[in-house]
Amino acid sequence: MFKDIVLAVTPSSICENAAEKAFSFASRFESKLYLLHVCGMEQGWGAMEHLETSGVVDRIRENMKEYYKERLCKMPNCEVIVVAGISHNEILRVARKKNADLIIMGPHTKEHAEKRSKMWGMAGSTLERVSQRARCPVMIVTRETPGNGDFKTIVAATDLSEQAGCAVAYAGQLARHYKAGLTVLNILESNKIYPSDIRDQIEKARNRLQSEYGGRLEGLKDCSFECAVGDPPMEILDVAQKKNADLVIMAHHSKETDPEKAFLGSTVTKVALNCGCPTMSVNRHFDLRCGMMYDQTGQVVEVTSTV
Repeated sequence: MFKDIVLAVTPSSICENAAEKAFSFASRFESKLYLLHVCGMEQGWGAMEHLETSGVVDRIRENMKEYYKERLCKMPNCEVIVVAGISHNEILRVARKKNADLIIMGPHTKEHAEKRSKMWGMAGSTLERVSQRARCPVMIVTRETPGNGDFKTIVAATDLSEQAGCAVAYAGQLARHYKAGLTVLNILESNKIYPSDIRDQIEKARNRLQSEYGGRLEGLKDCSFECAVGDPPMEILDVAQKKNADLVIMAHHSKETDPEKAFLGSTVTKVALNCGCPTMSVNRHFDLRCGMMYDQTGQVVEVTSTV
């Protein structure tokens, strides 16, 4: 399903959960896995303050191979890449060069474990910039995710923007592939609705979800459209917990028409850093690259897909 995966790592334990998910996917789908470290992302393997001597890069690469040796010995189709530069730029460059169909990251913040509560709305992180600009889906894994990689329950959050439509479409593809349940969720902000109008607005929002996405998701056996009122990150987290979701999919900040200008400091970050399951950011249209695709009735059709 995922043919080329880029796993962006630091030597910190905060990336362990992301690494576990990436190795699990790569093994299951016989994917090519690119294990990437950008010098300067975090200290530990020997971050380079100056772009110099290839000997330093080689040493870091060998340290990485030693660190992951038990996993790498089971993964013959894995390449360890070490580059020097600006973290998000290099992650995006490698993903484009390798034609990746998935980037997997941890929080990439050294103080994540201690300061997670202070990161709500934090701007400018590597995670945010990669999620904003990636041409493929970005999966953010901050906690242990037991299981064999199946997604049984998916929540797709949408604000009905164009980018969010891409996220819902991708969620539909995953739901078909995994035969998973899919909940399409829209959050109405309470400060924009009169209390007396809440019930009516929820019903209108549900109808609009059905009208907007119903045709694209036709044929899914377990698909529902829901609406809640409140703070978007909190409501998405609440629904994901109640649904026991295995994956939350959404676009990075959304109403901005140009995804390059939209800033993620945002609902995606807040959900990803506090969710009990992986969060996937999808901003453009993608097709699963598993050698097949599905039409709206769920029948398999041959396609040539690109990223």
